[in-house]
Amino acid sequence: MIAAGGTGGHLFPAQALAQALVARGWRTVLATDERVRTLSANFPAEKVIPLSAATFRAGDPLGAFRAGFAILRGVLQARAELSRLKPAIVVGFGGYPSLPALMAAISQGRKTLIHEQNAVMGRANRLLAARVTGVACAFPTLQKAPPAVRAKAVVVGNPVRPEIQAIHDAPYAPPAGEARLLVTGGSQGARLLSETVPKAVARLPEDVRRRLKVQQQTRAENIDGATATYAGARVEAEIAPFFDRMAERLSGCHLMIGRAGASTVCEIAVAGRPSILVPLKIALDDDQGQNARLLAEAGGAVILPEDQLTAESLADLLRSLLEDPERLAAMAAAAKAVARPDAADRLADVVEQMTA
Repeated sequence: MIAAGGTGGHLFPAQALAQALVARGWRTVLATDERVRTLSANFPAEKVIPLSAATFRAGDPLGAFRAGFAILRGVLQARAELSRLKPAIVVGFGGYPSLPALMAAISQGRKTLIHEQNAVMGRANRLLAARVTGVACAFPTLQKAPPAVRAKAVVVGNPVRPEIQAIHDAPYAPPAGEARLLVTGGSQGARLLSETVPKAVARLPEDVRRRLKVQQQTRAENIDGATATYAGARVEAEIAPFFDRMAERLSGCHLMIGRAGASTVCEIAVAGRPSILVPLKIALDDDQGQNARLLAEAGGAVILPEDQLTAESLADLLRSLLEDPERLAAMAAAAKAVARPDAADRLADVVEQMTA
């Protein structure tokens, strides 16, 4: 049983593990919440088990009570499913939707494993880390985790989808003529990039704009404004609220701008692409900032904090990078050097060792 949900950042690594296990002959079921029904369409699970779960804000006692009741209901649902299915192990990927399945498994004495995608251990995983059978993590640093948990954690990397893993060996060719820029936003805070990137591109010198092609994921309400800004700047741009074929787009870009969620950072590293990362300022425990720092310290990315992000500052950074193909090539190599493209198989190995 794989317990994940809430966002693609939790679900996509879980999906990568499930695909690796299925390839080895395992059968999987997915325990999740209702929010990821559309994201889980390609998940290789024999069954999707919806469990009651909820979160709450700090300082909201009524919300905490309601969330606790919802999670308790989810635990009872999960206990019934576990008694019927008798899984060899329950693997959780963080986020509050993973809590009911893991809590139920712990209460029944079953083998449990959690995987932490971020450089900072999330609240749900911190709550359970001392009680689960095993802990795996994406990054060598595991901040906010108790010392005993850090000591037993196995660094495997962050599982990426097979289509992303497949482009790991694709060489990076810096722009010689046409320059392709890919802009993503993540599920939170995309408005800032949606509004700022087109204005920054419009401020670039004409000779840079003339050879630039942009693919930008943006909020629906910002599409008209972004389209008009790119048209006024005479920049060819594809704009949409959601992009499919992300592996193809990532492989084809010369530079990427995005948030710094764990999946984004690890996919950039596996693809070996230079990037400008804008960590979400309101992210809990600054997990995005810590994720971005690991890639930037390796030389693979430039961090542009929200407080310093303006059309002017981004335009200056874009110009300096796009006019320096040797630097872009060095950043691409540095990003790839810290990648763990086999993270899904590494995590599958941990699962099999625990259940042997």
